[in-house]
Amino acid sequence: QVQLLESGGGSVQAGGSLRLSCAASESSYTYGTYCMGWFREALGTERERVATIDSDGSARYTESVKGRFTISRDNAKNLLYLQMNNLKPEDAAMYYCAADLWREICPDVTGLFAFWGQGTQVTVSS
Repeated sequence: QVQLLESGGGSVQAGGSLRLSCAASESSYTYGTYCMGWFREALGTERERVATIDSDGSARYTESVKGRFTISRDNAKNLLYLQMNNLKPEDAAMYYCAADLWREICPDVTGLFAFWGQGTQVTVSS
């Protein structure tokens, strides 16, 4: 198992930037060997996949954030990041990091991410 703790959320104006961090606890699974992802959930909407990163560093993004968000990981520090630039009001949501300990390549099915953090709120004003 692993525990995840997000930080870095806040309130910014449209066009601004934020960097989210997610710290993963030590576990029997070496941090760099499994898939991690960022998801978000706005009020009244379903949880949406934002970006995922495989164990080899391969990243995938949902279309609406391509070119603006960057997911990365620091395997030496057990950290996951989401750099968010040129934020838009529609990016406002609770952002969660998640882990799939049993796969090196991130699955397409969100339900396979078994471990989730508590979330960090991002607010974007126009």
